[in-house]
Amino acid sequence: MKRMVAVLISFLLFLSLAAISLQVGAVPVPLRELWASLTFQDSPASYIVLQYRLPRVIIAALAGFGLAAAGAILQSIIRNPLASPDVIGITKGAGFTAAAVIFLFPGAPSYVLPVAAFAGAFGALLILVLLSRRMTLSPASFALVGVAVGAVFQAGIQYLLVKHPSDVNMALLWMSGSLWGRGWDHVGLLLPWIAVLLPVAWLNYGKLNVFQLGDEGSSALGLNVPKQRLLLLLLAVALTGSSVAAVGSIGFVGLIAPHIARLLVGGRHQWLLPLAALIGADLMLIGDIVGRVLIIPREVPVGITTAVIGAPYFIYLLRRERLKAG
Repeated sequence: MKRMVAVLISFLLFLSLAAISLQVGAVPVPLRELWASLTFQDSPASYIVLQYRLPRVIIAALAGFGLAAAGAILQSIIRNPLASPDVIGITKGAGFTAAAVIFLFPGAPSYVLPVAAFAGAFGALLILVLLSRRMTLSPASFALVGVAVGAVFQAGIQYLLVKHPSDVNMALLWMSGSLWGRGWDHVGLLLPWIAVLLPVAWLNYGKLNVFQLGDEGSSALGLNVPKQRLLLLLLAVALTGSSVAAVGSIGFVGLIAPHIARLLVGGRHQWLLPLAALIGADLMLIGDIVGRVLIIPREVPVGITTAVIGAPYFIYLLRRERLKAG
């Protein structure tokens, strides 16, 4: 009952934040006009709501779902509470290939950028797998190698920024993570991936629960640990790559959301995954709302606001893990 209440409250918070996000901005939309717009009645705010803000809310929710679910999967199979797509380098890999397209192929069609980001996420995973000791993907080696790979990709991004200063604005906007200018075409890009991958992640909750027993305990129960870890890693990378391809490099959502969910419902993934996904969407919407009202009419990218929210929590986690180790 406690778990169901937590999921229900998070869902109601999501609906409330979505309604607020549709109302606030450079042009405020009263609640009456918002309702008229959503029910396809005549309203002066219909175009703003339906063509700009509604797809933006949907994109924020879908990306939050994907990043949070990916973080929950990674923390389970790596058995590291600090693991997340941005911490182990997957997001940085996507960011590097996207930056390379922006700087080296400025005339490329718009669809090339998300494809490059998706390819970069899988490229980062491939490097992680190849560098992990004996391909066993042990939790300790994988986490450490992931931090190193992420640092290399970040260095590559910095090099591109220095080498091509004239094109830096678009690259910085994308790499900081932004919902600005997102429309229904971006919804069409992301929705099929999340609609397929999120249920697949939930259907694997049993394997994720078994992983909590450690490699030896999982093997004793008949789980092929290296194979299943790799498959679940591919699933996490697909969720991350599709999300980053739509909204850019957004950090900390995949780290924070699973932790909050775990505090509320425990480590059983049949409850942890849906709650983490909802909390991830809530965090994205909060970050977007704050970014839009902070310096109207300008916007602060959502990746910056989520980082401001997430950085103190990350420090808290580091301190807690250090106290546990001590």
